[in-house]
Amino acid sequence: MKNCVIRATAANNNIRAFIANTTNMVEKARKIHEASSVAIAALGRTMTATSMMGLMLKSENHQLTVKINGGGELGSIVVVGGSQGNVKGYVANPQIQSSYIKPGKLDVGKAVGVKGDITVIKDLGLKDPYIGTSALVSGEIAEDFASYFLHSEQQPSAVALGVLVERDYTVKAAGGFIIQVLPNIEEEVLEKLEEKLLSLEPITVLMDRGMKEEDILQHVLGGLSPEIVEKYEVDFICDCNKSRFERALISIGKKELTEIIEEDEGAELVCHFCNEKHYFNKEELEKLLEEL
Repeated sequence: MKNCVIRATAANNNIRAFIANTTNMVEKARKIHEASSVAIAALGRTMTATSMMGLMLKSENHQLTVKINGGGELGSIVVVGGSQGNVKGYVANPQIQSSYIKPGKLDVGKAVGVKGDITVIKDLGLKDPYIGTSALVSGEIAEDFASYFLHSEQQPSAVALGVLVERDYTVKAAGGFIIQVLPNIEEEVLEKLEEKLLSLEPITVLMDRGMKEEDILQHVLGGLSPEIVEKYEVDFICDCNKSRFERALISIGKKELTEIIEEDEGAELVCHFCNEKHYFNKEELEKLLEEL
């Protein structure tokens, strides 16, 4: 099964919606980071939202970075996404012990914390990036993204995100939706949408029942004439390479690079996002030093 996001409209284009199934993408991240259940729940929710937000970007080379730090034991969550909906991400402490609100319900809010912010940095190819920040509401991620959209982008949005973890710690289901209303929406339509959203089951419950993205779209927006505009295949993709780490080594300066050569005679750098290791021997480091 491939990861998929559908983009749709409803109510005569007065509602836009993104519905995502990111199960395999989140499971891939769990394996890479050997993440605990609560850690992958937090990271997976953030990855799913970032994937959908990436698809909102206008140009192919546009990129966004989402950072969440609520002061909890999990530490920072960092996810980078692009206009194709692909993402890469990590959490500072992926092996933290999981805790539960009730049986089967992970306490993501406690792991993330609420004494901090969600920050979205959009690189739109301009001189300076757009940076929007919003205080965390609950640490449960979905509510925090909804608050960000409202306060930083002045865009009322309903956000649902979920990760369902099996007893063997694998990801059984992961996905979410972002539904946004446009300014000219009729009050009657808005009331109908709000009523439906208030009665909705968690997204992973719907997915666990076997509902596909199209089924969830009809379940949420049925009666408001939803139409699928486009369907995207997305994934966890890290674009790290050795040349990027060369630039990182050059950036530390002559003094530090010389110390590494003299003391270690080599360097091993590890990518935060995919855990791939990049090794530089003494000769390669000396060549970089010459470039400085």
